Amino acid sequence: MESPERTLGFLLHDVARLLRKRFEQNARDLGLTRAQWQVLAHLARNEGIHQGGLADILELEPISLGRILDRLQAAGLVERRPHAKDRRVWLLFLRPKAHPVLERMRAIGAETRAEALAGVPEAEREQLIHILTTMKENLIAASASANGAKAVRHG
Repeated sequence: MESPERTLGFLLHDVARLLRKRFEQNARDLGLTRAQWQVLAHLARNEGIHQGGLADILELEPISLGRILDRLQAAGLVERRPHAKDRRVWLLFLRPKAHPVLERMRAIGAETRAEALAGVPEAEREQLIHILTTMKENLIAASASANGAKAVRHG
């Protein structure tokens, strides 16, 4: 039997945890919490999304996301705009002040990845990305299939 440190799940979890920890160390000077930079990063890819949709992506409770957004809005990084047809819905956008912060975050991310991949040849890096992408696609498909089967059984 393999030790937990050698199993895929433990190894992926540990690498992800250590990447986040190292990014946080490198990003200390940004003055943002991990939750705040995660919100900015996901919002940059999904501008115009409503608060509930961003909460789903981040796997956060809407009230928790609301507090983070309040702080980011107070800092001038995020803007809430009313939905054209539903007054209860707020759409989220980055403010101009957020763009230099995002650029710095991207640079820190590249620095952190370079630290993590030091000594790994380019061909193996590409292979790693390919394997992880395939695993992700497989798990998404398996999850969707299981959810579909569950809906049929309960339908």
